Order: sequence, then structure tokens, then C-alpha cells
Amino acid sequence: MAGREKRRATALDDDERRGRRRQEEAALLLHKIKGLVGWVVAEVAAGRSPSVALHRYQNYCASASTSAAASPSTCACSYDAPVCTEILSLLRKEFHASRLNVLLRVLLVVQQLLQENKHCSKRDIYYMYPSIFVEQAVVDRAINDICVLLKCSRHNVNVVCSCGKRVRIFSEFLVMGWIRFMEGEKKVYCITNVNAAFSIPVSIEAIKDIVSVARYILVVEKETVFQRLANDKFCERNRCIVITGRGYPDIPTRRFLRYLVEQLRLPAYCLVDSDPYGFDILATYKFGSMQLAYDANVLRVPEIRWLGVFTSDFEEYCLPDCCLLHLSSEDRRKLEGILTRCYLHREAPEWRSELEAMLEKGVKFEIEALSANSISFLSQEYIPQKIKQGRHI
Repeated sequence: MAGREKRRATALDDDERRGRRRQEEAALLLHKIKGLVGWVVAEVAAGRSPSVALHRYQNYCASASTSAAASPSTCACSYDAPVCTEILSLLRKEFHASRLNVLLRVLLVVQQLLQENKHCSKRDIYYMYPSIFVEQAVVDRAINDICVLLKCSRHNVNVVCSCGKRVRIFSEFLVMGWIRFMEGEKKVYCITNVNAAFSIPVSIEAIKDIVSVARYILVVEKETVFQRLANDKFCERNRCIVITGRGYPDIPTRRFLRYLVEQLRLPAYCLVDSDPYGFDILATYKFGSMQLAYDANVLRVPEIRWLGVFTSDFEEYCLPDCCLLHLSSEDRRKLEGILTRCYLHREAPEWRSELEAMLEKGVKFEIEALSANSISFLSQEYIPQKIKQGRHI
């Protein structure tokens, strides 16, 4: 009993510390917002044109199309430092004045969210001033600019994602396996039914009391593959955690994966289609996306390993020709663009070689093509053997 009471007291202390930290972060952001808005008002009142400096970050460039490919050290891309600065000024262009107007309006919405400790979606913000914002992309860019200005992440400003017309208050992306944790006051005990799907938490700040006896984490590109593994009781037989972002992962999925890798110190493997889009999803997990390059260091999982499927798997596992698809002209353009990214030359030359083989052979195939051997080939042979034999890159 004494041990249980001690653990409960420790959990309460942890909750209090998290609460205080969130309050301190919100107070700091509110102080920055008040200072910025006050300065803009003062400049305009004095007849001066306020100029706002926005640092621009770049986690990759097309180095292979320049001399930088021969000398990667000349590449300016960084996960930590900005590569340039954009100046928005009321005097320069009408376009700049419009962007400043949007930025300040969104900033005031963020201020209200922080003051009231509420959350809203990007879509909610758009509909507050649709005639001014014109399109959703304008709001998205303003939110990214605000995060750069305030030197914070999107979750710090209480703006959540939206899927189409639905607000991401509850996650639509999935986890199963040998793990349990609390999400606020909600118990997420995957470990009691390791083959059942649970929603990924929208906010990792709400996670506490995480426990796992898993040996590794497997990220799969598609929900269909996730369901195949669930039906085959893959987690039960292999003592692991499986996650899917249902295609391109959103911010909560990427943050959750990074959190698991850091907290549980487990290896992470990724299984995607053998096509340019599958690889781009894999690269988003490992290197981050260009749109959120300013936040790549808290979103990317540099330790993640590419488990498959590879172009060479088609011949190795004797798949029938009907499973192969020819790369379309759009596929080729995308693949050629990916091959120029500097991080493939600097950090992942083996990945680049695999992509070059795909382009040379001009073919692609899906994970599900492995089912041509048997319906459970993926879960019973392909994945376990690859991990056991270390056949990943």
C-alpha cells in the first residue's frame, strides 16, 4: 500500500510540474505577443513603417543539381539554423501589408487561445475572417510565421490540425501493441488487447505513466497494412508497437513516434510502398517536411530505419509480374526531384542507391503485393525475418 501511495504522489507531483511548465510557456508567449503587437501599434502611430524579420529554415535543398552534390559541405541546409531572413514591411509592397494584416489577426486569435487555455483548428481560424484570408493556405502560412517569430512549435500556440472539415481534437491515426499510458485522465491500455487499434494522442503533453515491454516500434504507411497485421495478431506474436499515420503523417503522429523512441529507447522501423510517395512518407519521418522545417528538430526521428519494401524485394520473393506497375511520368518527376535532395547525399547514401534502382528499373509495387505468396506472408515471414536478420537500411 505504501508503495502504491508513493507512486500516486509521484504522479501527482509530475502532473503539477507539467501544469506549471505549460502555464509558464503560455505566459512567456503572451508576453512576446503583447510586446510585438505593442511595438507594431507604436510604429504605426509614430508614422513609421514596421518591418518584421522572419527567419527561413530549410532542411534540404536540390544539391544534386548543383556543384553542392560534389561537395556536400557547401550545402547551407540545417536542422538548427535559418538559411535566410525575409523582411515584411508595410512600405515595400501591398502584398507585404496584406501578409502583416493576416499575421496580426491570427496572432490575436492565438493570444485569446492562450489567455483562455482553449484550442481551435486552422480551419476555425480561417472562418473567422474568410474574406480577408481568402484561402486556407494563407492561414497555414501565418501560423508557421507566428511559430518562427515566437520561437515555438505549433502545439504551443494551441492550434490543432484538421482533417478536411473535421477538427483533430481526437486522433484518427492508430497505435497498437505492448504499451500502456495515461492521456490526461483517460487510460490507453493497448497492452490489455495488443491486437486492437487505439487512437494516437493529439498532445504528447497529456501523456504520463508510460510503460512498455515491446522490443521495437514498427511504422506502417497505410491503415490496410495496419489492419492486416492486427488480423494476423502480429503484435501478440512479435512483442512490438505498431503505428500508422494513414499516409503522410500529421504533427501529432510524428511527435508521438519521436516521444516513444526517446522515452522507451526502442529501435523504430518503417514499412512503405516501393514508390516515390511511399519513400517521401518515410523521409518525412526521418528528415521532416519542408513546410515545417523550422520545427524539424522536434518532429523528425533520425534513428528510424527503412525496413522495406525495396525494389529488389520483387525478385527476391518471386512475386508475379502482375504485381508490378510501371512508374508514371509523374512518378518519375517526383522520384528525380527526391534524388536531388541534399540529405540523401549527406546522410543516407544507401537510401539514394535504392531509389536509383527504382528509377532505373522504372517499376513500383505496393506492400500488399507480398500477399501474392500467402495472405499472412507479410506478418509471418517478411517483417520478422527482415528484423531478425538486420536487413534494413
